[in-house]
Formats: sequence, structure tokens, C-alpha cells
Amino acid sequence: MNMELIVNLILCIIILALGIWAYTQKRGETPLFIGIAFGLFGTSHFPKLAGLGVSLASLLVVIRVIAYLLVLIALSRVAIKGRAR
Repeated sequence: MNMELIVNLILCIIILALGIWAYTQKRGETPLFIGIAFGLFGTSHFPKLAGLGVSLASLLVVIRVIAYLLVLIALSRVAIKGRAR
């Protein structure tokens, strides 16, 4: 077992849970977007742990790009709201 992937997966699950929790507490979309992004990062670790990383490489790239885009959207929204004040 690859310990790096396992640790990353656990941390992704924790960040996903915190993002959902923060969203339910404050109704801000930023933590939700970031949580979902890390959930997607976590899903990209499962095939690698199962030994399917090579055969699903293209799909994993797409999943990770979507996750990065979600983080970019979330941070851009925070930056734009900060400027409007």
C-alpha cells in the first residue's frame, strides 16, 4: 500500500467533511466548493490505490482539472467580494 496516497485520501475526506460542515453553518459557497474539490481529489486516489491508475489516467486528469477549477472559482469569488467592499 502506498502510504502517501492513503494519507492524502484521509486528508481529502477530512477537508470534504469540513467544507460541508462550514457550508451548513454559514451557507457560504466557498467552503463547499473547496470541500467538493478535495472530495474530487480524493476520488482520484481510489483507482491508484486499486492499481488502476495507469488505465484510468485520462479520467483522473479530468477529475483533477475539475477539482482545481472549483478551487480557482471559490478563491476568485472571495477575491471579487473583497474588492467590492
